[in-house]
Amino acid sequence: PLATTPPDIPTWIGNKLRVLVLNRADMVSDAERSKWVAWFKKNGETHVVLTDARSGKGVKRVAEVALLVSKEVNAKRLEKGLMPRPVRTAVIGYPNVGKSALINRLTKSKACASAPRPGVTRNLRWVRIGGDLDLLDSPGVLPPRLADQKAAARLAMANDIGEASYLASSVAAQLFDEMKQLDRWDDANGTGGKNNGGQHKGSPPSIKSVVEKRFKLGSVTGMSGEDFVCAVADKAQQSDDLERAGIRILNDFRSGALGAFCLENAPAATTGGGK
Repeated sequence: PLATTPPDIPTWIGNKLRVLVLNRADMVSDAERSKWVAWFKKNGETHVVLTDARSGKGVKRVAEVALLVSKEVNAKRLEKGLMPRPVRTAVIGYPNVGKSALINRLTKSKACASAPRPGVTRNLRWVRIGGDLDLLDSPGVLPPRLADQKAAARLAMANDIGEASYLASSVAAQLFDEMKQLDRWDDANGTGGKNNGGQHKGSPPSIKSVVEKRFKLGSVTGMSGEDFVCAVADKAQQSDDLERAGIRILNDFRSGALGAFCLENAPAATTGGGK
């Protein structure tokens, strides 16, 4: 969630009322979702909603909260002696985080062009919801230079950066190295006990076991990210095409075929900032 949050948002919106939507919630575990919601609320976010814009899960709650916030705005207008009016709000975020898909779900129509790749939305477009709220669909914009290269790599892993900007084999190797650092890599329960003898009944398999099974590799123990990409290419008898292997790995991660997990752990304590 932090890697896909534009760092300038606090400056852009100041103290305006807002709703924080955490999309693709289906791609992480229940425990991770709960930790991130709690962290954001502790750091000043009043309204945090989890969604999966593709399936529509959580979208109704977004509409309810957005209309609630719009009533707060009009209440302030009445206090100033102004007449209520439809509240105008912008939907902002990095490319391909689900802004247009969310608006289409809210309007129950294809009001905005939407596709699972960055750069589809190119124009500003107003859409009215429920007669009291106008939403502005906007193109996702990346800063000209991302100072945090680890965050930039995660954006590429999540398909929030155009494919022409990176080598799939390199990003896939970084993805593997990041997955190895997660508690759930060897420990299916994510308890941090990597040698605790296996998973609890009913818990999902470890990430490592899913990766080995998915790519038909006997063991990935001791492999670096580059070794893993080469092993996937060799298994597909395409050892001379590491890019194709990298694309396959990234597509499997993006589709959830490698399991539901988050590459970022929610900070253990508040940092005093907004996001």
